[in-house]
Amino acid sequence: MPDGRSIVDSKFFDYISENHGQEVLVLERRAFLRILYEGLPDRSRVRLGTKVTEIHDGVDGVEARLADGTNEWGDMIIGCDGVHSMVRETMWDQSNKSATGLVTVKEKKCTYPTFWTRELRQLLISFPLTAVTTGWSCLIGMGPRSPAMGDRTMTCVHDRGYSFLILTQPEKVFFFVFFRLKKPFTWPNRKRYTDEDANGAAAKVADHPISETTVFGELWEKRTRGSLISLEEGILQHWHFGRIVLAGDSAHKITPNIALGGNSSMESITVLCNHLHRTLAAHAGTHPSRATLNALFAAYQEERKPRMKAIMTFSSTLTKLQAWDNALLRFMATWVVPYQPDRRIADQLGEIIRWAPKLDYVDVGPDFERGKVAWSDESGVSKSSKASAAVKAGMKGRIIGLRSSSLLPLAGAVAGLLSLIWVVIVR
Repeated sequence: MPDGRSIVDSKFFDYISENHGQEVLVLERRAFLRILYEGLPDRSRVRLGTKVTEIHDGVDGVEARLADGTNEWGDMIIGCDGVHSMVRETMWDQSNKSATGLVTVKEKKCTYPTFWTRELRQLLISFPLTAVTTGWSCLIGMGPRSPAMGDRTMTCVHDRGYSFLILTQPEKVFFFVFFRLKKPFTWPNRKRYTDEDANGAAAKVADHPISETTVFGELWEKRTRGSLISLEEGILQHWHFGRIVLAGDSAHKITPNIALGGNSSMESITVLCNHLHRTLAAHAGTHPSRATLNALFAAYQEERKPRMKAIMTFSSTLTKLQAWDNALLRFMATWVVPYQPDRRIADQLGEIIRWAPKLDYVDVGPDFERGKVAWSDESGVSKSSKASAAVKAGMKGRIIGLRSSSLLPLAGAVAGLLSLIWVVIVR
């Protein structure tokens, strides 16, 4: 609660470990990337200290020109370069040249009629977007262990228009403060925050209790790193063109409240690699043609979209619920969610996790610890139905989104419409 009082004390992390046989590990993305890099069998193929400046997509291959003056040639370009993707903009430019009308302004930005109220705009972004929209900012950082916040805990603090999420590990604490923007914006607009902006945002909530004994300012003052960033969300309609394909935040972006943003990016790469492996095996010894890649990319996009839409709906709803985005969501957060069974959220998240894709050509082996929740491919799902697993995952995710608080998406819609009616009556 805003005054620091606890209204629910869940063993969420314990349930996750019980369900999946693995501990929840919180670490910085750069630390994770270093682990991956140091585990590569051949690091010489990774180009460091430079960036892609131009991409030329040809009939027989694709060329990437780098800032250091060198070129790289290949059969395809995978754009994993984030929400402000240079690869995506290149893909848009090339599609406009040879397939006019394929990628429209509607996909690039979300426009609202002038008579739409803020409440109705908030209602709109309760559902999967075909344009990446920035509706939130987030004060994100980390610092040394805080004894008052415990070890391996997750603390959520609600308030009107903003919320806190604090995750602790034995030696570190990670914090997130989510702020609803007064006016959402879309591409090509981009907000860059300074250290002064971050300090200003922290000052506004410095006295806010995050537990019965701690205020947020205590974490901020002891931080080792901290910054203010924009939070975007949306799922694009087109993820590929020619020999270019997008993955991760360049194609789908969600809020981080359920910590599935980076995981979703890895899932997309997993699905793309599965399709690539099957295609290359079928065309042994030959380079894939442009037509072959187009079919491969289309299958990858079709498999990923339903699941990503379900995950984004779930995450977006939770973000607004925790920040009491309207009166009904505040009621749900205060009087409905806390009285659900203690392990409900962990079990529902487990349903999302169990349908996650794996690399088809890598044997995990029996030594990988399992929990009580079986992976979808280990729980009697037949091979004949595996082709439609993406659709099932998407449907499953959408059911989870509805059950997570029974009526959360409906609550958001009703609250938005009631807010609109109220505004019309008052005006």
